Amino acid sequence: MKNIRNFCIIAHIDHGKSTLADRLLEITKTVNERDMTEQVLDNMELEKERGITIKSHAIQMDYELNGEKYVLNLIDTPGHVDFSYEVSRSIAACEGALLIIDATQGIQAQTISNLYLAIEHDLEIIPVLNKMDLPNAMPEVVEDQIIDLIGCKHSDIIRASGKTGEGIEEILQRIVEVIPAPKGDPEAPLQALIFDSVFNSFRGVIAYFKIVNGSITKGDAVKFINTKREYEADEVGVLRLDMEPRKTLYAGDVGYIISGIKTAKEVKVGDTITHRNRPCQNIIEGFEEVKPMVFAGVYPIEAEDYEELRASMEKLQLNDASLTFEPESSAALGFGFRCGFLGMLHMDIIQERLDREFDMNVITTVPNVSYQVHLTDGNTQLVYNPSGMPAQNVISEIDEPYIRAQVITKSEFIGQVMTLCLDKRGTLTKQEYLTADRAELTFDMPLGEIVFDFYDKLKSISKGYASFDYHQTGYKPAKLVRLDILLNGEMVDALSTLIHFDNAYNFGRRMCEKLKELIPRQQFDIAIQAAIGAKIIARETIKAVRKDVTAKCYGGDITRKRKLLEKQKKGKKRMKQIGNVEVPQKAFMAVLKLD
Repeated sequence: MKNIRNFCIIAHIDHGKSTLADRLLEITKTVNERDMTEQVLDNMELEKERGITIKSHAIQMDYELNGEKYVLNLIDTPGHVDFSYEVSRSIAACEGALLIIDATQGIQAQTISNLYLAIEHDLEIIPVLNKMDLPNAMPEVVEDQIIDLIGCKHSDIIRASGKTGEGIEEILQRIVEVIPAPKGDPEAPLQALIFDSVFNSFRGVIAYFKIVNGSITKGDAVKFINTKREYEADEVGVLRLDMEPRKTLYAGDVGYIISGIKTAKEVKVGDTITHRNRPCQNIIEGFEEVKPMVFAGVYPIEAEDYEELRASMEKLQLNDASLTFEPESSAALGFGFRCGFLGMLHMDIIQERLDREFDMNVITTVPNVSYQVHLTDGNTQLVYNPSGMPAQNVISEIDEPYIRAQVITKSEFIGQVMTLCLDKRGTLTKQEYLTADRAELTFDMPLGEIVFDFYDKLKSISKGYASFDYHQTGYKPAKLVRLDILLNGEMVDALSTLIHFDNAYNFGRRMCEKLKELIPRQQFDIAIQAAIGAKIIARETIKAVRKDVTAKCYGGDITRKRKLLEKQKKGKKRMKQIGNVEVPQKAFMAVLKLD
């Protein structure tokens, strides 16, 4: 055990974690030259396309220092704020962390929040200054920022480059010297923490775990404490580039277990594995339950695909524990699921993964957050869905979730960033300068305001320099109204939104204009209305496609033409009563991109 080191790599998005991980794998000869690719650990097509890490990836390396052999278990983590749950789970399985900072950009918001996560778990931090090969690197400035942040010495900071391989040997030596070996008792009853899992269509569910105490051997009878299920360990092993079976794994090891689990519900991330005959007394304090920030309905395009969608969601949830879902139904879209996501990028990725990995084509409704509704009879209920809102006359007040947002930006963009945040009903609580030209602004803001397009706008006004991180702080009362969209007097529940009273008129008008462009013309007039309760606040009309019925009338009395037009009018009236209006998928998507 004394020769095992478990560590993860944490950093802000795009600071070069995955490239640095590539060099570590190359120098320790974990991956041979033939299998070496760019970002070798990002094995999902989506990750390669977008150039971001979505999943944390675990891999084991061998390293020799001063004639002694060491086993290094590395977990590469995502950097985007929407995947911070992946980071918190990886940190729970480690004793140390490499904190990577881009020498050209300095410390950014996610660097700080990931660092705090690591410090809470008492991890040993090794600061690394990456991208030293770039001509615009400013090592002295950034080193001063790091020293201010974590209080280390200049000599503790390793200068490295993931591209050229500079400083990589030094990082490996520092990992062995500084990061403590895992503590644990190999003789105690088995206690292992599940930190991730995947579904394999041939072998069932594969759970990744870290052994805290005891050991596990192939063929052991094991028990998952939370789900109270018992299995036999058909195969255990370590995670190399592929899975490598081993006979026994001991305390401190990170590995996987295959036990023929067929249903996704039976494995819970954060659960503890123990032996059936000699169970451990207490479970490992894993990580907190995930709190979804954004809720949206996901519906299959064909109603008969509902069960298939449920199975796909369960398999996806195994691999992404931050996804939560429950069944719901909608008058416009039929049966589907109400899903909780950590943010808009997370929602986008889930939709894309459903399409690619499970071939499920889905419609997503307007995303919103959860509200606390206080009723006149003294009860309180949580509302995730605008259509589940109680009637206006029984509501005494509505509370909306608030967040504490930290924005780190160059000082030249402070004015624009402030304007953006204040427009989103934010209040500035703190402003401090980290260096002469970089400031950290702290705002209290409603979560509902940043759900749609806040991140994109922040990036564009700051030319990509501002970084953003947030955490939920609680609920505050707000003047919210439910905005409904009516088509020919019929409410489309999937387009309803809960919105602040001040923004409702503007949003309703823009929504009507957008739908007018997107809904195809019919044989009858379609009225598109935005309403708050019984009050209509905006209206657009899609004119009917009209057939020229008088074309065949030559000369004669005007009454001949009038007779034909009256006949057509009656037909239109009857059609309007029985005709229904299909809302295309484009319209649901357009609402998200109104700006």
